[in-house]
Amino acid sequence: MAAFEAARKADVIGYGAGAASGADRESVKAAYLQLLHLVERLHRQLLDVIKDELERIGQTDINSVQALLLYNIGDAELTPGELRSRGHYLGSNVSYNLKQLIDKGYIRDQRSNVDRRSKRVSLTETGLEVRDRLAALFERQLGSVEQVGGVDFGLMEYTNKALQRLERFWADQVRFRL
Repeated sequence: MAAFEAARKADVIGYGAGAASGADRESVKAAYLQLLHLVERLHRQLLDVIKDELERIGQTDINSVQALLLYNIGDAELTPGELRSRGHYLGSNVSYNLKQLIDKGYIRDQRSNVDRRSKRVSLTETGLEVRDRLAALFERQLGSVEQVGGVDFGLMEYTNKALQRLERFWADQVRFRL
C-alpha cells in the first residue's frame, strides 16, 4: 500500500483525472495513448516471461500463447467460443492453437452430451502439468513483485479497477457502437 499512497500523493495516480481534475486535453490524450501502449507492451512481456519459463524447463513443443491458453482453461471444460469470449483470443488463433494442442496431447476434445454439434475441450494430464508450471511461475513472482517491482497490493487493486473500467468502456464502444 505504501507505493500506492506515495504515487497518489505525488499525483502520479489521480482520482477523476481529466476535465474534473483540471488536466488539459493534450495531457489526458498523452496519458490515454501511453496507457494503450503499455497494455499492449505488458501483454507481449507476459508472453516473453512465459516463453522464458518454457525454455527454462525444456518445454519447447508449445509456444507462450498456447501455454497461456492451457493456463486459462485450467480445470474447466469449455467450448472454443467460451475460450474466445473469456480469454479475448482472436477467433482463428483459438481454433489453430486448440488443434495444435489437441494434436500434441495437451488438450482433449469431445462432443457435448447436450448438443452433439458442439465440442468441449479440457486439459489432459500433460496439459495440467504445463498449467501447474505457469501457476508456480506466477506464485514465485508474487514473492518479489512488491519488493523488486514496487507494486504492492493497494496499487494492484487500483490498477485492476482502472483496467476493468477501461475494459467495460471498450466493450461498450463495440457493443453499442459508440
